[in-house]
Amino acid sequence: MGSEFILPRTASSNDPLRLAVLISGGGSGLLSLLEHQSASSCAHRTVLVLSDRENAGGLQHGRDSGVKTLSIPLMDITDSLAQRTTHEEEIHRQLIECEIELVVLSGYMRILTPWFVGHWKGRLVNIHPSLLPDFPGAHAHRDVLSAGAKVTGCTVHLVDEGVDSGPILAQQSIPVKPNDDETSLQERVKEVEHSLYPKIIDMLSTGEISL
Repeated sequence: MGSEFILPRTASSNDPLRLAVLISGGGSGLLSLLEHQSASSCAHRTVLVLSDRENAGGLQHGRDSGVKTLSIPLMDITDSLAQRTTHEEEIHRQLIECEIELVVLSGYMRILTPWFVGHWKGRLVNIHPSLLPDFPGAHAHRDVLSAGAKVTGCTVHLVDEGVDSGPILAQQSIPVKPNDDETSLQERVKEVEHSLYPKIIDMLSTGEISL
């Protein structure tokens, strides 16, 4: 049985929650969060952006916003478990060093080990591009289309030791159009992701979400 969820402290605009955002790609979700933080007196601010890929386009969004921005690629270690553990230990070290209070996964494409989740459980949040528990995993849009689903959307959830299996905090749905392909569906789901995720992070930061 895994450890218990420990939610972040209740913050305010005068004493905002310190966020780290983990990305793997273009960082459109990161950008929407940074814009939300810039445009409102919310109870959180991004102080660290991390990517597992040195060439992730989203790293530039962090740099442009004056946020500490790092890439932490996997080391060249043959043993896969040792490789993952070493990688996550360095991420964890950076989170502690920056006094992070909430870890936001935003298009982060790595499955985290139980060791890492155990340290951050309740303070580790993800957004997934389907209406969980349907279509978990890395190919949600493809799976939605293959199944002939009429409705899809996105899910904000706390991360547990499973894959896309943690407690659901919020969902937003959109219709699947007859002419949708993976690209068009992804773009329309991203639109609702970029609206929903900052709102739920607001609620987590101000103590409006409880388990």
